[in-house]
Amino acid sequence: MDFTELVDLASERLGGAVLYANDDFFAPKENLLKQSAPVFLEGEYTERGKWMDGWESRRKRTPGFDWCIIRLGLSGVIRGAVVDTSHFKGNFPAQCSLEACARGGQPDVDELISDSTEWSEILPVSTLQGDSLNPFSINTETRFTHLRFKIYPDGGVARLRIYGEVVPDWQRLERRGGEIDLAAVEHGGLVLACSDMFFGHRHNLIMPGRGINMSDGWETKRRRGPGHDWVILRLGR
Repeated sequence: MDFTELVDLASERLGGAVLYANDDFFAPKENLLKQSAPVFLEGEYTERGKWMDGWESRRKRTPGFDWCIIRLGLSGVIRGAVVDTSHFKGNFPAQCSLEACARGGQPDVDELISDSTEWSEILPVSTLQGDSLNPFSINTETRFTHLRFKIYPDGGVARLRIYGEVVPDWQRLERRGGEIDLAAVEHGGLVLACSDMFFGHRHNLIMPGRGINMSDGWETKRRRGPGHDWVILRLGR
């Protein structure tokens, strides 16, 4: 399975958040994990310059890099990342890298940037193309909870997608007691395949909460011949 067919562990919808960025002067860090595709608004400006739908730092005059700390919405094993630089043409970073860690509870930014946090490099410094989807496969079997995303030396990134397999904290869930929805994405459920998803993506079936509207579900094209539509789900346990 292509890693982009897996769940986006950093999705804003699943609780992912950019907790801190060292610089987001031109465009706020929160844009990085938006569920919607990035857009470009011709002629739209802010008091700081051109409005951009992404995270954008100032031009760096000294050696180094810019970085942000991301809390994954769901902890898990990361299989790949897509660094989306859509609409960033002359102001995208030349390179990027990713580090990850596993921390229990709800650590704050001070804890995450302290020496007590052990970061593991999961994506070495890699070249980026502007106004493009930049996919990177990641080879690890470790469960992670947080990321440190670095851009070299500065610039703008529209979206960051972190695809992987959810690994729940089963001990915590068992201590909590009660019934567990084994098909739910937060408990490791995954829709492996479907016959068709023309109108709505198959992963919508296992997302938390209630659907927002018709687009927030699994919907196929109308079938005019014999047969039926189907999905195959893998339970979390």
